[in-house]
Amino acid sequence: MKSLPAITPTELSTWVEQAKSHVDRGRVADRTPRLNMANPYWFALHICCVTGQTYSVGDTACVFPLMSVIKAFSLLYLLENFGAERVLQWVGVEPSQAPFNSLDQLIADRGYPRNPMINSGAITLADKLPGENPSDRTQQFCQWLNQLAGCQLKLDELMLASVRLTRSPANQAIANYLTKTQYLDNPEIALDTYEQICCLSGKVEDLALIGKLLAFGDGLVSAKHRQIVNAVMLTCGLYEASAEFAVRIGLPMKSGIGGGLLAIVPGQGAIACYSPALDTVGNPVAGLAFVETLAQHLELSIFG
Repeated sequence: MKSLPAITPTELSTWVEQAKSHVDRGRVADRTPRLNMANPYWFALHICCVTGQTYSVGDTACVFPLMSVIKAFSLLYLLENFGAERVLQWVGVEPSQAPFNSLDQLIADRGYPRNPMINSGAITLADKLPGENPSDRTQQFCQWLNQLAGCQLKLDELMLASVRLTRSPANQAIANYLTKTQYLDNPEIALDTYEQICCLSGKVEDLALIGKLLAFGDGLVSAKHRQIVNAVMLTCGLYEASAEFAVRIGLPMKSGIGGGLLAIVPGQGAIACYSPALDTVGNPVAGLAFVETLAQHLELSIFG
């Protein structure tokens, strides 16, 4: 494995341009009217290395909602608060071959959420976040991330209003089934919390900074909990495409329909991309193309 700092500005800009050429293979999420306003050709990159070296390229001023990328961090937060034994009673770590919002998968698993990276698992974990109500839970979680990572995430109220206006019937059905199987205490609180944490927003640099918590932690979080989150990201973070990219890239990754993509190079750094055009699974096309090129050139796969 070569080190992340071994990148020249010329190489970086070449790889970014190559990645952007893939944009037309994807489309911007139409899950909410506000998400759909993103320009498919936006591309931003920020890399944080353990050495302190950083790289920043593209539309880095863009602010976007983390959406499902936040799932990796709600898992980390709960592991830090309650420990692995308790958290893994609430949610499994098995990959899913079904789409991220599949009710059929949940029913087949008799209501036990298969992993924290799909909606059933993330809604279950949102139900367990510390706090008196959804807003309090979201605020405490956001403060924890900002203080620990030195970033500036905040709740995008306009995005939240847009999400609430078009609440996903699939998520509602999942929450109802989780309540029926007693994995949720309160479906309304769980769904509202889930929608709020998904609307935590920031720039690509903020995404890389929280990624550092999983890359080398600096003693801020438990090494065991980092390992658990990275392992689940590797096997489940890109939904049903996770196994394919574990082979092709070999890094823990998490995507979100807001266009965010986070890749972790354990012990070395975090790679954050923002590119709103998604493939059919819901992963950012240009972001994945960039990380794949970078990982191949620098031999970053954790499998050597």
